[in-house]
Amino acid sequence: MFDRYRIEMFVAVAAVVVLWSSEGSARAASNEVSLASPDGAIQIRFSLSRGAHLSFDIAFRGKAIIETSPLAMILNGTDLGDDVTFGKPDRYRVNQRYPWHGVHSLARDHCNGARIPIRRLKLGTGYTLEARAYDDGVAFRWIVPGAPAESRVPDEGTLFRIPAGSTVWYHDFEGHYEGVHAKKAVEAAAAEDWAAPPLTFKLPGDAGYASITEGALFAFSGMGLQADGNCGFYARLGHAIPPSYPFRLRFAEDVARMAQPASVSGTITTPWRIVMIGADLNTLVNCDIVHNVAPPPDERIFPRGINTDWIRPGRAVWKYLDGGENTLDHMREFSRLAGELGFEYNLVEGFWQKWTEQELKDFVRDSRQHGVGIWLWKHSKEVKDPAGRRRFFQLCRDAGVVGLKLDFFDHESKDVVEMYEACLRDAADFRLMVNFHGANKPTGESRTWPNELTREGIRGMEARRILRAEHDATLPFTRMLAGHADYTPVHFGERRNDTTWAHQVASAAIFTSPLLVIGAHPANILKNPCAEMVKSIPSVWDETIALPVSEIGRVAAFARRRGSTWFLAVMNGASARTIRVPLSFLGGGNYKAMMVRDHPEDPAAVQLEDSVVSSAESLAIDLRAGGGFIARFVR
Repeated sequence: MFDRYRIEMFVAVAAVVVLWSSEGSARAASNEVSLASPDGAIQIRFSLSRGAHLSFDIAFRGKAIIETSPLAMILNGTDLGDDVTFGKPDRYRVNQRYPWHGVHSLARDHCNGARIPIRRLKLGTGYTLEARAYDDGVAFRWIVPGAPAESRVPDEGTLFRIPAGSTVWYHDFEGHYEGVHAKKAVEAAAAEDWAAPPLTFKLPGDAGYASITEGALFAFSGMGLQADGNCGFYARLGHAIPPSYPFRLRFAEDVARMAQPASVSGTITTPWRIVMIGADLNTLVNCDIVHNVAPPPDERIFPRGINTDWIRPGRAVWKYLDGGENTLDHMREFSRLAGELGFEYNLVEGFWQKWTEQELKDFVRDSRQHGVGIWLWKHSKEVKDPAGRRRFFQLCRDAGVVGLKLDFFDHESKDVVEMYEACLRDAADFRLMVNFHGANKPTGESRTWPNELTREGIRGMEARRILRAEHDATLPFTRMLAGHADYTPVHFGERRNDTTWAHQVASAAIFTSPLLVIGAHPANILKNPCAEMVKSIPSVWDETIALPVSEIGRVAAFARRRGSTWFLAVMNGASARTIRVPLSFLGGGNYKAMMVRDHPEDPAAVQLEDSVVSSAESLAIDLRAGGGFIARFVR
């Protein structure tokens, strides 16, 4: 399916792809091939070092983003980047837009691309290195031809050498993708440290930001990063990444097998290696490259793409973090309360499996009377068998269930990656949406399979022992650059730890998740003074601006628009501060503003304020340590 989608993708963009020549074409047989972004600010250069080994570097506005580093695609133990020469690049342009459920409702795919033939000098064999340069980053991948019956074992040793003086944010794989980011100088990244992508870094001298991750991960092992102790991070495939504690706990019998490199049959098309680049954090937050490089949805399965009628983003209540009984009657009450909140869904954990099939059908029918659809949890081990998986999906469809929460993957081996797609494919056959938990980072899967509304792969509200303020203010500029995340935000009890009520409400408007699962008990939301604000926060956005006051780990301040309504949301880190935010993002005229501010004396209280504002004004916002702010602006 992936190969077919890739072919369809290039057919789909054929109308906007124009082959072009540049100065680099005239010296195609030289030791260098360069590719620049449409605006000319970003350049990726591929070169041959002494010994004819393939290397690359990336520059932004003339300054290094990735210093000269080796490219190493390894096949059956042989480095394909060694002893090579360039052929003439096949250059192209792409310029298209498509609907999206993310930080904005319309994504833009605008790049200069090149397919560079690479010939191995002694063996005479060849492959293609494909690259794209966008105004906000670059992407590249390998395409190695092979006969359909030919099975080979790929590996990788590409290095991303980050300029000295940069600051990096990353976490290891002990919790898989549910870690807490450490901030450190790149020189302090010790040799063999593991880093779960995206790995975000700030360049010295305020030269900009960048983040390393991957896109279009299908039928291949996922990529982790490992420090070399000299400002560089090697790309490592899933088998080499240490198995996480969750995987060791639940799948001990599979640990040794998953540590073996996976073979690939036929032509090998790797995922894209991506470096997002921008002068500011807003550029990174709005970067579309991860889903741009993923194949578009199959129109036969999704006639209207992400707007296919049974794919419906929304908000969900969830009985797991904030009390309540694991009973059928209590879930009926949750659905009633979800309807009172105006939420679209009720996500039910595994205790539903004690119910009879008729009880499930009656519950779904009763919930629908409140305008609420039902999502059901299931352990991944129970959907591994294809026949059993389809029987379960059939049961869900017959009962009227709209979505599935599939849990406990926690590994990026090829086997696990292929299981994601198998689940999404079968779920689409039964018109079911999907939320993956215990999951890997997203790599644009939800473009190809828009029935994936969200996935975890984040240390969210389920984690108890965590200083949440700095963590929350870091995530929008690290993990969430890869895509949606099911943090399950908003809690008014002890789980909020070192954050305030205002911070908690603001988090629902900052953490992007088209299925926005709220952690608080719906009854606790309804009786909270912030109830009206929580009820009004959408799960998808038309526009997002990461405001200039934002600073990784210190302040996350977003202006977000849905329709004509704007929200201003701020999550503060661990230190109290006062910020001033211009309202210039608003359109003309006056807006009615409803504001939720930190209470100056009590973190478990808020101050509510109503006023009328215009785009010519600025707001002064006092933030407690771990504090927050959220405002809604309506014409």
